[in-house]
Amino acid sequence: MATTTSPLLSLPGAVAADGVDAPVAAHYGSFNNEQRLLASGEGFVDLSHRDVVVIAGPDRLTWLHSLTSQAFEGLEPGVWTAALVLSPQGHVEHFFAGVDDGTAFTAWTEPGYGEPLVAYLDKMKFWSDVTVSLAADLAVAWRPSGYLFVPRDQLATFAEAAGPAAGLWAFDALRIERGEPRFGIDTDHRTIPNEVGWLPAEQGFLPAVHLDKGCYRGQETVARVHTLGRPPRRLTLLHLDGSENRLPAVGSPLLHGEREVGVIGSSARHFELGPIALGLVKRNVPVDAELTVDGMPAAQEVIVDPEVGLHVRPLR
Repeated sequence: MATTTSPLLSLPGAVAADGVDAPVAAHYGSFNNEQRLLASGEGFVDLSHRDVVVIAGPDRLTWLHSLTSQAFEGLEPGVWTAALVLSPQGHVEHFFAGVDDGTAFTAWTEPGYGEPLVAYLDKMKFWSDVTVSLAADLAVAWRPSGYLFVPRDQLATFAEAAGPAAGLWAFDALRIERGEPRFGIDTDHRTIPNEVGWLPAEQGFLPAVHLDKGCYRGQETVARVHTLGRPPRRLTLLHLDGSENRLPAVGSPLLHGEREVGVIGSSARHFELGPIALGLVKRNVPVDAELTVDGMPAAQEVIVDPEVGLHVRPLR
């Protein structure tokens, strides 16, 4: 779905982001003050470039339950949830998050991923009474209380009532601080959910996997790593050396000495922590090892425990 430039880019001080995020604002003049605003529980973020998918029909929840990593059966209206579509090997192919209103489940996914998600779901309908469509008339916004959908033609009215706007740079800094991965930026085609913290835990974001539901494609890998194994890689929060006036590009290699041990995803300048990033590193990299990215030292803060699974291994 082609994403049009957000009307909120006309707000005072708005500076457009780049890449897939170019249709929305990176900031409105001061990303540090915008972070403080969001951290205080005020303001909103324009995420209207994200794709929105609507799944309707009486079978929608049982059908989604059978296809995805999440438990949809019995989902109450108004309760937000996140879900993954996995490959047979357990690799993450699709991510979406949304809410049911009693008649339809409306979800957002990352820019450019809506059409592939709809195409996949359409192929899997078989005899289920469901309809799947992109919703070009709906936009995504975020407030400190959570995500919400806004009619696209009412974005300007919403912005007036929602308080001061904060840009994507502020939003990402707080997201990275939470250890919340972004699909397609902090993940790749080999990512399994166990590597990036999408299993139920104490994170400040929605888990995308339910560990006590029935069979779904890729479940064997998730269950095996959770109960018996260790994830091949782990997401880590990186505190970057602040002496350089730059942030590493997505995909930059992470080095331990001369050895490449991982890759950088999201990065941002946090108003309290300084420059931070998310990285995927090999599980056997010591959690206290200082890494290097783009010539900058990077200290680790554990997000995903490299020994996850050991707590439920049977004693021998």
